[in-house]
Amino acid sequence: MIHKFLENDTRISEFALLGFLEELELQPFLFGFFLSMYLITVLGNLLIILAISSDSHLHTPMYFFLSNLSFADICFTSTTVPKMLVNIQTQKKTITYESCITQMYFFILLAGLDNFLLTVMAYDRFVAICHPLHYTVTMNPQLCSLLLLVSWIMSALHSLLQTLTVLRLSFCTEVEILHFFCELRQMIQLACSNTFLNNMVLYFAALLLGGAPLAGILYSYSKIVSSILGISSAQGKYKAFSTCASHLSVVSLFYCTSLGVYLSSAAPQNSHTSAVALVMYTVVTPMLSPFIYSLRNADIKGALSVFFRGKL
Repeated sequence: MIHKFLENDTRISEFALLGFLEELELQPFLFGFFLSMYLITVLGNLLIILAISSDSHLHTPMYFFLSNLSFADICFTSTTVPKMLVNIQTQKKTITYESCITQMYFFILLAGLDNFLLTVMAYDRFVAICHPLHYTVTMNPQLCSLLLLVSWIMSALHSLLQTLTVLRLSFCTEVEILHFFCELRQMIQLACSNTFLNNMVLYFAALLLGGAPLAGILYSYSKIVSSILGISSAQGKYKAFSTCASHLSVVSLFYCTSLGVYLSSAAPQNSHTSAVALVMYTVVTPMLSPFIYSLRNADIKGALSVFFRGKL
């Protein structure tokens, strides 16, 4: 089916990725900068996964979802950064049509998975703080596995829908993408065929799959804050809040950078502003997540200490 789309509707074989390739004098710095951030992202998230898998005390719903979030972040940043590094190093700006579609599919899938996992983690904290006596019964392994499976399925279906609507578009001339990867909105804007359906699907999905999880997170935290305020002792309030502070920080970072990407793309074209917003969203957020969870979490730090002592 994909081959049919490519054969009938597409008149070009490749795109030009212009992001960060225009400033020739900055190429060595940019290569080292993004390579360092990528390696830190991969290493940091791998350490989170290793710490959780190696410590039986961390085999709980909260850390189960955290390990999956770390895995998703590694894959998420790997969909864009390695290709960008290759382009910077080789000064090659092109990406084939098939590679562009594949990159876009996995980028949308993993961005959506991050969104759903953060929502599921907010629900986990809601049950833990607002209904602590029912926590172990409610957040049982079957439900956790089901929530993870649904997150993957919803993300995959959404990504497939967006990708299929792009495959129906025609690109009549050699097109230049102003970003460092094949971003969905850019692809739609560059098409020379009718994009009404694409825009409707894009906005509807953003409203449904972006707004609904955010509403769920806000509802969960409104109940969490209400429950914390009802705790009489200051120590009890601090202990309850500390269990969700890291997650709340990552949620804030994720949605603030997402909003930055949306506003920069909706504003009059400014390639530098848009590129910075996308770097914050695609590179910086996955890099900072493991630091936030490890530095603010005694359990993770303890598990990492035990893990490294066991290896020495």
